[in-house]
Amino acid sequence: MPFQKENTDTTFFSVDNIIFGFDGDVLKVLLIKRREEPFAGYWALPGDRVSIDENLDTAAIRVLEELTGVKDVYLDQVFTFGKVDRHPSGRVITIAYYSLVNIEKVDIEAASFAEKVEWKEVREIESLAFDHFEIMVTCLDRLKQDIKLRPIGFELLPEKFTLTELQKLYEAILEQDLDKRNFRKKIISMNILNTLHELQTGVSHRPAKLYSFDAVKYEEVKENGFIFEL
Repeated sequence: MPFQKENTDTTFFSVDNIIFGFDGDVLKVLLIKRREEPFAGYWALPGDRVSIDENLDTAAIRVLEELTGVKDVYLDQVFTFGKVDRHPSGRVITIAYYSLVNIEKVDIEAASFAEKVEWKEVREIESLAFDHFEIMVTCLDRLKQDIKLRPIGFELLPEKFTLTELQKLYEAILEQDLDKRNFRKKIISMNILNTLHELQTGVSHRPAKLYSFDAVKYEEVKENGFIFEL
């Protein structure tokens, strides 16, 4: 149920979900437009209160599906936000979760107190309801750290991708230009990609070679002491 004015002597817990997606050029985050107060008409992260009879992980999954229709995604707990005045309805401590999804593989549909649900470009977001902008930035910083140490970026790409698409993804997340030659040399040397005998189709330029991420290879080299680092 949505938040309502409560006894300020009581502490409540909520969950907020930060779902990142990539459309081939820019990094996006999934937002809802709130239908009800507080912050009716404002864009916010998909979040709501934790029921008294459910654990945090279950609540995060439930809330995400109820508000956006997104389900069957892995949610990673990031941080707890507990400023005394972070919520106008009283004392609410929220636990932030984040996930990476391929935009083309998820269907979104607004429901409950979400009037709309849309993918918004991260760089264009300047404010959100509650302290959700701070939460988003914290999770973005976490993503920037994680993507350099674990091959999680492949979750945002199609199953088959070019090295240019992979580089664009890293540049969008890290917000910096990467040297093309060094990036490709580093990625290829990791031996965690499958070189496919296929080329891009439907492009106006010279079609590039396609690759896929090999999770089995990654686990094998990791067991032998390989460390993913960009």
